[in-house]
Amino acid sequence: MHDAAISIKNLTKSFKDLQVLKGIDLTVARGTVLGLLGPNGAGKTTTVRILSTLLQPDGGEISVNGYNVVTQADDVRHSIGLTGQYAAVDEYLSGRENLIMMGRLYHLGGEASKARAEELLEQFDLVQAADRPAKTYSGGMRRRLDLALSLVATPPIIFLDEPTTGLDPRSRLLMWDIVSSLKKSGSTILLTTQYLEEADRLADRIAVIDRGIVIAEGTADELKDRVGKERLEISFNTENDFIKALSIIEGEAIQSNKEEKTISLATGGTVAEVKRVLDIMEASGLDIDTLNLHKPTLDDVFLKLTGHQAEEKLDESVKEK
Repeated sequence: MHDAAISIKNLTKSFKDLQVLKGIDLTVARGTVLGLLGPNGAGKTTTVRILSTLLQPDGGEISVNGYNVVTQADDVRHSIGLTGQYAAVDEYLSGRENLIMMGRLYHLGGEASKARAEELLEQFDLVQAADRPAKTYSGGMRRRLDLALSLVATPPIIFLDEPTTGLDPRSRLLMWDIVSSLKKSGSTILLTTQYLEEADRLADRIAVIDRGIVIAEGTADELKDRVGKERLEISFNTENDFIKALSIIEGEAIQSNKEEKTISLATGGTVAEVKRVLDIMEASGLDIDTLNLHKPTLDDVFLKLTGHQAEEKLDESVKEK
């Protein structure tokens, strides 16, 4: 594909007896953001490590910026910026010194390195902290500095591996603004995340990955359409009514909560469909407490596709290495 910044065909990777990637197929068009969405252990970080040449694939055809990640690794590395889940900064240097040092490593030259550092300090809201040692930075500031470091050489393709994990809400929103501005500037971004809202807000397309395979791909709206136009949420007054209702409409339920005694159903949102469900409840003598119609969310999509919550942790035995 000519305009593909990233192309992955049948990517596989195992660690000893554990197969983490079972045949991933993905394409990311230039100038777009792909959100790679999945729980811990799904294979997201392993995919990014292979794309950024930090890990060798077992099989598949993988190219980044037109370069093969195995045979043209140096060309790939010159094409990318990588920000991981943990800030990779020199704690004893200031923010400004970190950025200037990175510029020199990229052979930008002394003056150009200083100029680029000032640009990035401004862009990432780090001017006031520029001369403080990085070890005094908050988690959000360190993450912003880490992302700034990955952009010193203005790479066309950026990998963001769970860039907002563990951040407070304000820092998360600031990172979202930065990613949005990078997208507007024409960068191609592969964003891995466990946060459904993050993928919904930032990504042009979303690929849902679970247990080493891509189980769905499309725009947020396309994925939501797979659940239904509306989500009907019913709560019951008693646990007995909740259990009885769940047994009656078990095949239709996309989510249930025993503690709150609620059941969610995917519907087209029409009056006829809502009436049909209510008629079933009435005929069974069930006592409904509340009834609400909601637009489907990516949470609903994930539950429908995988049968478990996006943030659900897998067993230690199947976590990514």
